Amino acid sequence: MSSSNPETLPVAVIGAGPVGLAAAAHLAERGLDFVVLEAGRHAAASVAQWRHVRMFSPWRYDIDAAARRLLDAAGWTAPDPELLPTGAALVDAYLRPLAKLPAIAPRLRYGARVVAISRVGVDRVRSRGREGAPFVIRLADGAEILARAVIDASGTWTMPNVLGANGLPAHGETDLPGVIEQALPDVLGADRDRFAGTRVLVVGAGHSAANTLLNLADLAAAEPGTTVYWAIRAANASRAYGGGDNDALPARGALGTRLLAHVEAGRIRLLTGFSTHTLRATEGEDGVEVVALDGAGGRRAVTVDRIVSATGFRPDHTISSELRLDLDPIVESPRTLAPLIDPNQHSCGTVPPHGVDDLAHPEPGFYIVGVKSYGRAPTFLLATGYEQVRSVVAALAGDWEAARDVRLQLPETGVCSSDLASADDPTTARSGGCCGPAPVGEPAGRGLVTGITGGLLATAPRKTLGS
Repeated sequence: MSSSNPETLPVAVIGAGPVGLAAAAHLAERGLDFVVLEAGRHAAASVAQWRHVRMFSPWRYDIDAAARRLLDAAGWTAPDPELLPTGAALVDAYLRPLAKLPAIAPRLRYGARVVAISRVGVDRVRSRGREGAPFVIRLADGAEILARAVIDASGTWTMPNVLGANGLPAHGETDLPGVIEQALPDVLGADRDRFAGTRVLVVGAGHSAANTLLNLADLAAAEPGTTVYWAIRAANASRAYGGGDNDALPARGALGTRLLAHVEAGRIRLLTGFSTHTLRATEGEDGVEVVALDGAGGRRAVTVDRIVSATGFRPDHTISSELRLDLDPIVESPRTLAPLIDPNQHSCGTVPPHGVDDLAHPEPGFYIVGVKSYGRAPTFLLATGYEQVRSVVAALAGDWEAARDVRLQLPETGVCSSDLASADDPTTARSGGCCGPAPVGEPAGRGLVTGITGGLLATAPRKTLGS
């Protein structure tokens, strides 16, 4: 393998999802050579797995600026900026046309799963000559690619969190492959037969859990015998219900409002303070008993037929284990970024724009972007990832003025940091939506957003909009 001058090598982008393709668009605009490595057989393979889900962020938040310029130049017809796309629309109306552009398509490699990244002739320990050595990217088929820099936009979809409340798999969790579903099954469509007439437990308090719960409530109304349970670790669901009318994205606010109505009406049976510990098949194979333990040794259990694990996602950093990363020990994001997104302490309106300097590691030229850059923090919007890659690519082009001129406005959620406390207080039933004007010196509209795989999810009629 030749240790070519790194400056003559391409920038390697890992992942052809929304943020990876946005990085490609910015690299193309800047005239930088690049290659996009996508493990799937087509662009946005992970997004395609939640095609049935409608996003609650309208199109105006979902299209990268550089990508739009390239598409517009090719005669693309943009969707209505105020419509809410489904995952299917995001892929079919935007991402696949983007991936087919002449500036990007020849540099896209499908079925290229990255298994390791290092530097030519240099392991993690060696410092001498490190910065001048090209990156070497090894694929699952044994092929190796050299690169001058690496932008990891591989996401977290393939690394869902476990059901166990302590971060470890619940006892018996790995022994029930036919019972546990990953987040966002299509319960009103392709997966309907698996859920109709069954007892279903949804575990998790985020928007993916809310989406599935609302669809299950609709299914229960149409299919007798369908029973819906919802388990969360918190003492109440205040944070899950969100900011309601205070949310700057109406569809996101309506998500929690509808969920609360179903709980109050008894159509969804809420189990609070439920820390999943053990899963075991009941006698006669009639369902699965899900056991929760509390700190005082108390035990609760519910018997169900199917479980939806909507507990979020975590980053997989094994591919970069030979690189020098500086990751926060709590959320596993870049250390400088972590205080801005830590769900233990964040409040709405306090996440400032961030770019190349906040995403840098001790390994020069390596950047983690998109939802993976947020580690385990459940706070991500596509617009955030687009601004990240704009800044990173500007830096790779040597335009540090543009790289550090980071600007981003995000819609307020209507949920504040005080809800962290209220979620542990059983006397507090819902969020107060306390967001007000931004502090002096902070621009308004920088609210935290919650989503999955770079998207913001909401339940809506199944008709696809924006395509």
